[in-house]
Amino acid sequence: MAWDTDSTQISNAQFRAARSRILLSYLGVMAIILGTGGMAVYHWVAYDLERQLNDYLLTLAEAASQTLDIVKHEHHEYEEGRDEDDDDYEQPPPKLAELSGKYGEPEFLGVPKHHPQYYAQGVEWYDEERELLIQEGNLFPSWSLSKHLERSNHQWQADGIRSFVLLVLYAPGESQAGEIAGYIRTNHSIGTLETQLERLRLGLTIGGAIALCLAGLGGMALTRESLKPIRKSFQQLKQFTADASHELRSPLTAIKSSISLLQNHPERIHEADVKKVAAIASATDQMTRLVEDLLLLARMEGTVKTITIETIEIPIDEILEDLIEALQTEAEARAITLKSKLVTDVFVLGDGKKLVRLFANLIENALQYTPAEGTVKVSLFRSNEEAIVAVEDTGIGIAPSDLNRVFDRLWRADRARSFRQEGTGLGMAIAQTIARAHGGRITVSSELGVGSCFQVYLPIFRED
Repeated sequence: MAWDTDSTQISNAQFRAARSRILLSYLGVMAIILGTGGMAVYHWVAYDLERQLNDYLLTLAEAASQTLDIVKHEHHEYEEGRDEDDDDYEQPPPKLAELSGKYGEPEFLGVPKHHPQYYAQGVEWYDEERELLIQEGNLFPSWSLSKHLERSNHQWQADGIRSFVLLVLYAPGESQAGEIAGYIRTNHSIGTLETQLERLRLGLTIGGAIALCLAGLGGMALTRESLKPIRKSFQQLKQFTADASHELRSPLTAIKSSISLLQNHPERIHEADVKKVAAIASATDQMTRLVEDLLLLARMEGTVKTITIETIEIPIDEILEDLIEALQTEAEARAITLKSKLVTDVFVLGDGKKLVRLFANLIENALQYTPAEGTVKVSLFRSNEEAIVAVEDTGIGIAPSDLNRVFDRLWRADRARSFRQEGTGLGMAIAQTIARAHGGRITVSSELGVGSCFQVYLPIFRED
């Protein structure tokens, strides 16, 4: 199996993350717009349906009021014609058809009896004493008329019924003009209204979801197109970095060779120029490391074509043992205790040289930022299907506000700059790139003045 150092998936992942954030923001705005618009439509339609129902009840009551005189007259005759024996029994109010048969079929309800709507409404006639005279329809509330009259708008709703009471006065020119002639109460079921509103809510919800999906598809296309120029510029910048790093190697090599030649023949250097030559040599070494690091990152990200390397099973514990042994001298020179706690027989599939670079960067970084008499501890252990390497130090630590920038290229905290002048700020970026190229990740936790802990998670290789 070959491990291809072309890891453009890293930049692709960054662009996918940026595209996802843009798309989520867009969908959030669209959801707010659609939700606000849907609520506005719903409330407007609900208000209109409520108004239509109230207008219908008023119209029905006004139509019924035209027959109040006839109803009162016929009801009086009806009561006089009843058998005296019936007085011992409570009789239900008569229907309009029973009183007005000689006037023909009453039609002011506006709905024929065979229509389903007929059974969702009712009309009641009351005299001036609020005594129920007759009823028509099939829907009558259980509450008394007085509850209506206690309210200023003469409207009441309960138990799925909406009622409206119309006060009827004697017409001008009559002997009792202006006095109360009676009351008309019209009733209507609100079930139909609630069904319509429920359908409206369902329609708006489904329509809003469909509109949001279509907006999401459109947003994905627009986001993809809008990011193309940025992606192209990013690729060009990466290519420029790789090309510049590559081209700088030759002049730096020439400068380094010349300085080395001069330093090998100190008699050729004027005494006043010795420090200057040493400064040039130091700056050249630092510049060379920076160029090499930039070129390595460019190769890891696929900006520069590289040779495909055959992967092998790498024993992580042996790599760490060799590194700790090699860096023990530097740790002792700095009066730092470098110790380890490693489990054995932990293998990963990858490139040995790059894994050495990964762990060397972490351990050297810990040594650089740990003061004398401090401790750097390297641990290796298993967790599920991952090998975890922890590099823990008692160094200067990292501020919480800087933790999310630790792996940024060419970035170092101000305190770190004052503690170590010669760093390039690329070590952690290289470590993260190598870890990702091996299917792993790096996390960091830290506290100022206490120390830091970097943990590398790599998938364990197991033979099937």
